[in-house]
Amino acid sequence: MSAADQVRESLEPVIAPLGLVIEDVTVSPAGKRRVVRVLVDTDLAGLDDADTTSVVQPLSLDRVAEATHLVGEALDGTSVLGDAPYVLEVSSPGVGRPLTTRDHFRRNVGRLVTVQHAGADLTGRLVEVGADTLALEVPATKKTPERTVSLDLGDVRKGTVQVEFKRIADDDQEASDEASDAEEES
Repeated sequence: MSAADQVRESLEPVIAPLGLVIEDVTVSPAGKRRVVRVLVDTDLAGLDDADTTSVVQPLSLDRVAEATHLVGEALDGTSVLGDAPYVLEVSSPGVGRPLTTRDHFRRNVGRLVTVQHAGADLTGRLVEVGADTLALEVPATKKTPERTVSLDLGDVRKGTVQVEFKRIADDDQEASDEASDAEEES
């Protein structure tokens, strides 16, 4: 078993109570030390299987900091890395990570994504992720009206989250704030 596999196995029960899962572990030599990188993300086990559309809250810096603390304590208390010093990096996978599994897509419902499907890229708002399918709300173009496109997950090669500076929830909150302001003025 590799060092990364041993680290993953020892850390999974440590971060599970935080509602997190380990996405990836790498252990790399760096001079006289090793760099241990642990990517954590939200555990979807608490979601009902029938829930295919709710938004999963992204990891906060506080949750990552808490995971870092627990992971550091766990690694210091075990011998999986031996006596050699190490540098620990714990983070979320980040927006640049390719979406390749159902869980990756499920965590990003509500976000704007580009998927590679049938040799072409398709960009739209991810509105649903089922057991074997995903649905994108694709904006209108000069040639096509706005539409919802359903894709087989097995045919999607990968996806990428598109960075947005203003998300739908921000628009909804602004509209609600403006309506409240108008009522107060009347």
